[in-house]
Amino acid sequence: MASNSFPNCFMVLLMLCLLLPLSATARTNAALRASTISTAPAVYILGDSIADVGNNNHLLTYLKSDFAHNGIDFAGGKATGRFSNGKNSADFIAEKLGVPSPPAYLSVSSSPNSSTAFLNGVNFASAGAGILDSTHNGECLSLNKQISYLSITYAAIAQQIGEEQAQQLFAKSIFAITIGSNDVFAYVKSKGSNSTPQQLVASLISNLQGQLKGIYNIGARRIVFIGVGPLGCTPSQRRKSDAESCDDVANSVADLFNQAVASLLQEMKSQNSDMNYSFYNTSLALLEIIQRPSNYGFSEVKAACCGLGELNAKVACTPISSYCSNRRNHVFWDFVHPTEATARIIAADLFDGSSPHVFPLNLRQLSAL
Repeated sequence: MASNSFPNCFMVLLMLCLLLPLSATARTNAALRASTISTAPAVYILGDSIADVGNNNHLLTYLKSDFAHNGIDFAGGKATGRFSNGKNSADFIAEKLGVPSPPAYLSVSSSPNSSTAFLNGVNFASAGAGILDSTHNGECLSLNKQISYLSITYAAIAQQIGEEQAQQLFAKSIFAITIGSNDVFAYVKSKGSNSTPQQLVASLISNLQGQLKGIYNIGARRIVFIGVGPLGCTPSQRRKSDAESCDDVANSVADLFNQAVASLLQEMKSQNSDMNYSFYNTSLALLEIIQRPSNYGFSEVKAACCGLGELNAKVACTPISSYCSNRRNHVFWDFVHPTEATARIIAADLFDGSSPHVFPLNLRQLSAL
């Protein structure tokens, strides 16, 4: 028996030596997976054209993008209803969370299996939408309408999997909201004839407070709010200036709005201990890109890639528009919307960035709670 013990011990030691590197590799791979995959089971999107993935395709509206040259860099090279050359912020948020990009609500709501689709997340965003119902009234799904559809979605899910499981699903999911730009644009277009910037923002926040409370009451507990960008620096506003400079009024209103939203979310958190949130200051983050474009791989910050006229911003991106050959070096795709490249950078910053861009939690931290 003694003569057989050494070979047996040797084989055990050999196997341990072979397994140890594999175990270390497995641990490393597990750590990498943990660093990129969140605990959020789904993402629900509400907002405007920054996040619309095709809801307006199903509406009788002129606010559409389901035609060339939109989608030129999307899978298959076809327009989907996204106001982008490729993916938009909703796609990248889902990608960062490790979940499928949710479908447009109006594309699945009438499906026999809609409640099953709802379990994996839904996108309610609609181009032209605003906080105020009067913003592009009749041309889009207002934020209030989107919230009503969210309520319908929750009811369908609860009917399928039960109330308790539906509550747990919503409590763990991410609710991403991007809204306000169209309300500000409408104010700038009217030249503030009826109110001051402070009065406008006060009105928007008063409405938004009730809307966010409605989303919370439906079951949302992890909320991401993506603030409006530096709207005065979009090609549509720059072309109004002989010097092609940013419009200070539009930028100042955007800043006021972002500050007010951040305060509103903080107040909501103080009143609802089970709610957590991320606020992303798009205006601040995008201005840094515009002011130091080479640091982010851009060379064109004023002109749109796709359009016609001065700065390619007199006419929106249409099949008869010209478009740039290199979409990667443009910050803006059309007269107001970012390119896929810009949306990717913003989403990455939202996911892993820090204050003053994103606070009090970034999206990775929020989704891991």
